[in-house]
Amino acid sequence: MPEELLASFEVKHLSVLDENGNVDDLLMPPLSETEIRRIYESMVLARTFDERALSLQREGRLGTYPPILGQEASQVGSALALSPADWVFPSFREMGVHLTLGYPVHQLFQYWAGDERGQIAPAKLNIFPFCVSVGTHIPHAVGAAMAARYLGDPTVAVAYFGDGATSKGDFHEGFNMAGVFRLPVVFICQNNQWAISIPLKEQTAAVTLAQKAIAYGFDGVRVDGNDVFAVYRATTEALAKARSGGGPTFIECLTYRMADHTTADDAARYRPPEEVAAWRARDPILRLERYMVKRGLWSEEYGQELKKRTTAVIDEAVRAMEAIPSPEVAEMFDHTCATLSPRQAGQLKEL
Repeated sequence: MPEELLASFEVKHLSVLDENGNVDDLLMPPLSETEIRRIYESMVLARTFDERALSLQREGRLGTYPPILGQEASQVGSALALSPADWVFPSFREMGVHLTLGYPVHQLFQYWAGDERGQIAPAKLNIFPFCVSVGTHIPHAVGAAMAARYLGDPTVAVAYFGDGATSKGDFHEGFNMAGVFRLPVVFICQNNQWAISIPLKEQTAAVTLAQKAIAYGFDGVRVDGNDVFAVYRATTEALAKARSGGGPTFIECLTYRMADHTTADDAARYRPPEEVAAWRARDPILRLERYMVKRGLWSEEYGQELKKRTTAVIDEAVRAMEAIPSPEVAEMFDHTCATLSPRQAGQLKEL
């Protein structure tokens, strides 16, 4: 018998805004000038927070911290597409998502200072705690999507993770379940090309990470992760598909981690400086600035005023964080389980 072609697939790469600030008008999402300024201001706030967090860690006022430098477009562009009711499952490097959604700035500092109470999200935000263990929150997002399906709730679960998570079993188990049940979940991978010191080429033989969705029966798309308009468009379309019963989507945001993995890492030991320099030239904020200049939406005065404004926000958040009384030791039991086990109850009594 002749061979029979059972299926064929393709993975597309989406880019809207190039490095010189030019856009493809056919792909440009319909954003007003006010919305574009909000995108830019959210990215600047995220970077200002990041810079201050690094300074505070070096001063001994925060614990180990994972920088987000260079990944602002992937985080802000996707977060702005979400609805307030959507459930967000972050990894440990999504501070830009939190800030864009309106998470209290001082609570982010509080968490990275070692106070877990910083993870208690305000009632208006459906954000799960940071997941430091790589990839284990992916099945949680899938479970939330299944719960939404049972309840007839039009919300979507969104899971953020890095390229390293695609090498974990949790990733494949979550993707398989999402595909089988066509669940309303969007997976967003910030492929910053390094899982601590392991480069992407040593993690997978696949040409893209996006193509991994194909094996599980749903769409995968790669976007330029330093192009905030491409990220926003891809996320908007994926959310609309999920809400209409079209099932999950995997968005691979190709970006770069311009800083160390965390403040406990020295990336200069394993990354060539030429590689870092090449990606600095693709800075997502600088790219958006160039676009805004051409549209008359950015000026030196505006940039300076915004930097002053965001710095004031960060200054106030640091003051608020450091004014919070330290938790009592016994409080570690308050938010661990709904009901303490006999062993935990005994530990609390002993304490």
